[in-house]
Order: sequence, then C-alpha cells, then structure tokens
Amino acid sequence: MREISRRGLLGAGLGAAAAAGMAGCGTTGSAGPGAGDGSPSPDKGAAGQKAAGGTSKGTGNKKDVRAIGDGSTAYTGKQPKQPQAPVPLEPGQKPPQFVIFSWDGAGEVGNGLFPRFLELAREHDASMTFFLSGLYLLPESKKTLYRPPNNPVGASDIGYLTDAHLKETLKNVRQAWLDGHEIGTHFNGHFCAGSGSVGNWTPAQWQSEIDQAISFVTQWRTNTGWNDEESLPFDYRKELVGGRTPCLLGQDNLLPTAKKLGWRYDASSPGGTQVWPVKRQGVWDLPLQGIPFPGHTFEVLSMDYNILANQSQNSTKGMPSRYPGWREQATQSYLSGFKRAYETNRAPFYIGNHFEEWNGGIYMDAVEEALKHIAGKPDVRLVSFRQFVDWLDVQDPAVLDKLRTLQVGEAPAGGWNTFFKRA
Repeated sequence: MREISRRGLLGAGLGAAAAAGMAGCGTTGSAGPGAGDGSPSPDKGAAGQKAAGGTSKGTGNKKDVRAIGDGSTAYTGKQPKQPQAPVPLEPGQKPPQFVIFSWDGAGEVGNGLFPRFLELAREHDASMTFFLSGLYLLPESKKTLYRPPNNPVGASDIGYLTDAHLKETLKNVRQAWLDGHEIGTHFNGHFCAGSGSVGNWTPAQWQSEIDQAISFVTQWRTNTGWNDEESLPFDYRKELVGGRTPCLLGQDNLLPTAKKLGWRYDASSPGGTQVWPVKRQGVWDLPLQGIPFPGHTFEVLSMDYNILANQSQNSTKGMPSRYPGWREQATQSYLSGFKRAYETNRAPFYIGNHFEEWNGGIYMDAVEEALKHIAGKPDVRLVSFRQFVDWLDVQDPAVLDKLRTLQVGEAPAGGWNTFFKRA
C-alpha cells in the first residue's frame, strides 16, 4: 500500500485541535482504499444499452426504471428503506439521539469491509453515509480523463482501483443505496499536501473537482465499456447533497460552491465539539468531533485514523502486541463520546471511518462494537447525514437555537420538560 503524506500529526500528544489539519486521510494503492427522490431524466444512452444495466431487482415498480445518460445510473423510484417523514419536536420533548456513521472513499478492494458493514447495518436497522471517491469508478486506463486542480493530469494521492475492485465497488454502492444509505462524495484525488493541496483550491476549482466526480459516477459505463454490469439505481446529480473533503481541508472555499449547487450539508470542518450544529453560508456544518480518549487528558477526533495517529504515531502497522489494548481504547472512545451526548445535551454524534485494515483491522472491530452497543437504545436513531438534515430542516429555528445553548456534556437544568419553556 502506498501511503500519502499526513499533515498535522504530532504523535501521542495529539488532541482534537492538533488533528484538525489531517482528519479524513485515507490511503489507497490499487490493493486497498483508503436519498433521494429524484425525478426521471431523459435517456441519452446509446442504442442497445440496457435501460437499467439489465435489471431493476431490488427497486420499486419496474415501470419506473429509466436509464440516465449512458445507463451508468438510472431512475428507479423513491429510495427504499427510508424513515417516516420527520416532524418537529413537541413542547418538552427530549430530542432523539442521532448517531451518524460515515465512510470516506467507500471503495471495496477485496477485503470484504464494505459488505461487512452493509450487513451490520441491516442487522441493526442503521442507515449510514458513504462518501464515494469518484476515482474509484474510473479505470486506471482512463486516468487522463481526470484533470485535478493544481496537479498533473491523471495524478492522484490515492490509487486507482483494479477493474475487479471497481466492479465490486459498483456492486456495493448499488446495494448500499437500495439498503437506504446515502451516497455522498469524497471528491477524487485526495490531495492533502504541497501547492496542489485541496486546502489551496478556489471555489471554481472545487466546482471542477465536483463536476469531475459526478462525471466519473455517471459515466462509468462509457469509461469502462462494460454493458453487462447493473446501473447504479439513482440519479447521482439529485442524490448528491453533501460531502467530506480530503483531510478536512479547504472547506472555506468549498462552501460557496456547495451553496451554489444546492448542497444541504458539509462534513468537512476540521474538528468540532459535541454541540448542536449551525449553518455556514446556508449549508449545515457537520464536523467530526472531539471525544474522550481513555487514558489521556486530551480529546481525539471521532475518526479511525485520528485514533490511530495517537496510538501508533501515524503508522498503520504498529506493534501487534498492542492491538488488543488499542482496540479496546478505540471502542471506549467512541462509547464515551456517545454516552456524553446521550446522557446530557443529545447533540448529534458523528463517527468517520475508512474501509482499511490498519493495525490489524482493530478500528473496524472497534466501530462494529460501538454500533452494536449503541443500536437499540431508547431514542437512538442511526441515520445518514441526509436523513439528519431532513430532521433539522423541519424543526422550529427557536428550538434549535435553544438546543445550541447547551454546552458539551451539559444536561438541561430541570430536565427536558421545562427546558424549552425557560427564557
């Protein structure tokens, strides 16, 4: 596996603030990667293309299936397995505890992690957000189609997938949407260092990067020449309402573009706290959060790589003898963050991940254990970012303002019954 440069990681003393400059980094060589209700679009596909990749299984009414463009994607009706329409909180009602598990890159490379967590989500009635890297649907033979801002044509700090892994990624992204999960974006080349870093991109360059990411998802059939693979069963241009930037860099210049595109949220803030969110430039700002880190006085950002950085000093292959202890520490960090919100201000809890087997896969085990512990508790909702902002958008703004007065770990004085009645 080829590793990319990591910024802002200073070893075991790293807290949430120090981690801000790099969170979200994923590494990928070709051996490993780091909901919408759209309306039909005209079929511009070539003659002989299968309207929905040859099948509409798992979707709603087959009569609703319409190929979009070259048939890489298709309109198949409303997304299955969505929660009931959200409603405003009633006076004195305790807010739900929202927990959002998200995945950066969302490529399947033969390690079975993508299907593993799809199955886990089914078992616990959970929805998640998968931030798909557009390059994971572009074959390496066509890499010159990618023109990254401030970088050479075809360059990428993550590897292109093999054809076999690209097909597996298509399969799992398709299944994820049918299972009710959200497909966001992690953009393309994952540039985090030097003059070509996403942190230096202008709003216009972010527009170019997003346009290219969309094109790689919506034109994979043309770019691969594969006519026997099923279409992705959604209109990605309507599905895409948010993303997370590489290494949590560049949000300030991304937001004007995100607003122009009608995005509803961005998950790229470089470190936040467990409080109720606000909008920035008209877009919900949903940052990864500082959470307790057992055995330390500082907090760690709620993402697998940031925990790794504090445990094995950025090495993805630390001392195996320490894996059991690190696994337990990671698990308890997630659970401590959950408990602090659940028992106090009920701020939403965001956890970021990569489909990686770093340090023997302990972070995958940790997030699985955390999800199993959290699922099924009263008032807990395991949702995607899109589903969460659906809920936010129907709430009384005054109620949200009141919730924002609760600081990290602060429960409402006098209980929830009287909280919204106090001046």
